[in-house]
Amino acid sequence: MSKPVIDIAIGLLLHRGKVLVGWRQAKQHQGNKYEFPGGKVESGESPEEACRREIYEEVGIGLSQWYAFDRIQHEYDDIVVNLHLFYAYVPDDLMQLIQQPWTWYAREQLTQLNFPKANDSIIRRLVWPHYIKISHQLSDFRPEANSLFYWRVEPDQFLAEDLHRYSSEDLQKLIINIEHFQKMPSDLTPSIKTLHLKQHQLMQLRKGDLQQSKRYIAACHDLVALQHAEQIGCDAVLISPIQNTQTHPERKALGWETLAQWTQHTHILVFALGGLHPDDFVKAQQHGAYGIAGIRNF
Repeated sequence: MSKPVIDIAIGLLLHRGKVLVGWRQAKQHQGNKYEFPGGKVESGESPEEACRREIYEEVGIGLSQWYAFDRIQHEYDDIVVNLHLFYAYVPDDLMQLIQQPWTWYAREQLTQLNFPKANDSIIRRLVWPHYIKISHQLSDFRPEANSLFYWRVEPDQFLAEDLHRYSSEDLQKLIINIEHFQKMPSDLTPSIKTLHLKQHQLMQLRKGDLQQSKRYIAACHDLVALQHAEQIGCDAVLISPIQNTQTHPERKALGWETLAQWTQHTHILVFALGGLHPDDFVKAQQHGAYGIAGIRNF
């Protein structure tokens, strides 16, 4: 006998590096667990319409700008659920309208909460390490490290077959530029979860162009690019150069105060890059960044 299939719309609400989370009562399906707001897609509704309605009914705020996040199917013992996931940023002026008992959690805290099994891939995408190592040498990749690794290599030096030595779990810690990703064999692409956009690649894209189920981190060297990255649905940005660098000595350093000003104009996760050392992490956070990235000092 086939199991009933239910379409559920989920709204991931984000604010300054935090995520809104609730609690499922014991009488509910998958009860006594944490949850993201959302509910059943009603007849005649699109998943996005259902998401907007559920957020208004459950959380108490109305948001117009939503981004497609992913679509996940998960089979439980009794039912099959199709999760239609969207996300939106909550502006400062709506924070006081959010109803209880919804609670904000830092992204890294999500891994410590007991969510239904269907949410595992959502948590993995939302939780970013605070450090990104950048190198053109794939041999510098340390999958066991608590960081991501951006393999920044020229097109003529990118050899996808070199990635076959790593497990699928290892490859989930790798960042690949979108140009290289589009040339990769199909057996490797599902394991690559994070794609990089150079600023000129970023500015050519519009909302709806980004592939669902992948997260995107874009290089931004000015405020226009930063705002565009948020508008098209990127997950994070690399703002650089914060300080003078040997790699790009011709670029004028932005400085810490500019970083602080720019991060006030966006809700997107910001990684500071350029002339930084891992010891600069606290200072970067004090100036609005979520994390830091580096080359030589990392």
